[in-house]
Amino acid sequence: MKTSLVVALVATGALTLPATLLAADAAAGKAGWTKEYPQSDGSPARSCVTCHGKDLTQPGRQVNTGKVIEPLAPSVNPKRLTDQAKIEKWLLRNCKWTLGRECTAGEKADFIAYIKTQ
Repeated sequence: MKTSLVVALVATGALTLPATLLAADAAAGKAGWTKEYPQSDGSPARSCVTCHGKDLTQPGRQVNTGKVIEPLAPSVNPKRLTDQAKIEKWLLRNCKWTLGRECTAGEKADFIAYIKTQ
């Protein structure tokens, strides 16, 4: 099974794994969420906060288009983290845009663990 699919299945609760196999760390996810990543094209550094904000219970705004992003916090948006295809799609797209690369399976798990605490 592809790592990305495993991460998505774990995030939605459709698959459980022993903690030693795929340990997710919400604190690491929060640190990665707020960390600013330099951009290779010279544009300003980005973080997940750039579009989603620090308070995941509130809407965010995509900085390039101005499009409103519904809150990520499952506590106020129960639809979040329920569709594995969407989770994988957005992690791939947002990691590439923010970090300048794909996230590792561990980073994805940490981000998801953090979002789940909101």
